[in-house]
Amino acid sequence: QLQLVESGGGLVQSGGSLRLSCAASGFSLDYYAIAWFRQAPGKEREGVSCNSHSGGSTNYADSVKGRFTISRDNAKNTVYLQMNSLKPEDTAVYYCAAGPRDRSDYCSADIMHYWGEGTLVTVSS
Repeated sequence: QLQLVESGGGLVQSGGSLRLSCAASGFSLDYYAIAWFRQAPGKEREGVSCNSHSGGSTNYADSVKGRFTISRDNAKNTVYLQMNSLKPEDTAVYYCAAGPRDRSDYCSADIMHYWGEGTLVTVSS
């Protein structure tokens, strides 16, 4: 079964940290661009970060630059999102996704092949 499963969400105080994990099964992340998206209550989904491939390009939303770090461990077939200095406005359901790595729009939600179910991150003030 081809799937992505997120974990690591939870409740954290403002200024705290969390690390989200996204484990792939049924396919290898080596061949895919990876991305994290989030959707806050009442808001549209937005891109948080993406990586084209190991050693390749990485992008971050302006709102998380300097605070969040995307990484991947191909041996574990897992991607991570390290989130530091969390703010209440980071509260959202976070989704990981995987898509084609050989496109210039590799961060676009529209081209993602696989999606996780999401994990909730709540940051209290």
